[in-house]
Amino acid sequence: MEFDRHVLDAFPGICVAEGTITDVRIEKENQGLQALKVEVAKEIQSRYSLESVRNEPVFRAYRDFFWSVGVDPTKTRPASEALVRRILSGGILPRINTAVDSYNLASAVSGIPIAAFDRDMVKGDLFMRFADEGEEFIGIGMKKPVILTKNQVILLDSEQIV
Repeated sequence: MEFDRHVLDAFPGICVAEGTITDVRIEKENQGLQALKVEVAKEIQSRYSLESVRNEPVFRAYRDFFWSVGVDPTKTRPASEALVRRILSGGILPRINTAVDSYNLASAVSGIPIAAFDRDMVKGDLFMRFADEGEEFIGIGMKKPVILTKNQVILLDSEQIV
C-alpha cells in the first residue's frame, strides 16, 4: 500500500498493517465459529458498558482520528466500536460468511477496525489519499452514494474507491 504525501504530512507515523491470506475456504457458517462468537460476546459484555466503551484507549484513539479527518464518530463509528456496541446492545455479531465473521470477531476483540478485500477483485495496488471535495463512494449495502469532503481519507485501487 502506498500513501499520498499529504496524508503522510497530516498524520506523521500513520501505519496500516496489511497481508495476504491465500487458499481460504469460505463457508456460509461454521458451528465452532458461532460458538466462539457467543463466548466473545459474553466476554465483551463483562468488560465494557455502552457508557464506558467510548473512553477505552483503543476506541478513544480511533474516535480522535475520526474527528481529525472530519468524521463525527458519534454518527459514523469506527467499525470495531460499532461491533462492540452492537454486542452491548444485546445484539450479536452479524453472520455473513466465515471470512467476514472471523475478521469482525477479531475487530471486536482487538478494538482495531479490520477490512479485507478479495485480491482477485482489487485492481492494481492500494493507495490512501484525501478525497476530492464532492467525490462519491458507494459502500457495500448502500443504496445512495456518500458525498465525500476533501478532508476524508480514502483507500483506492487503480480504478475506484474500495
